[in-house]
Amino acid sequence: MLTTKALRAAGEYGARQLLLCGGVAANAGLRAALAERCAEAGLPLLVPPLSLCTDNAAMIAAAAELKWRRAEWTPLDMKADPLLSLEAWSVKDEAAAAKR
Repeated sequence: MLTTKALRAAGEYGARQLLLCGGVAANAGLRAALAERCAEAGLPLLVPPLSLCTDNAAMIAAAAELKWRRAEWTPLDMKADPLLSLEAWSVKDEAAAAKR
């Protein structure tokens, strides 16, 4: 399904190449299927090395581990915000800590 939709979108938007990246790019089956379909379509496929195909969860876990080492705890009433930067996260935590 992903390969079909990716190639359809590439055709609709006149893409000259396709990039497979992020955590999903670590899927060997998807890499192979997309490489085959792109080759058939004559569309160059760019795929970074497997070591660079990580999920954002690893980045968030690393950031959380650093905060844990500094004993910086996020308040339990903090609302989810997918656009919150790590810098703003620290500022919000510092402001919450100052209130305690």
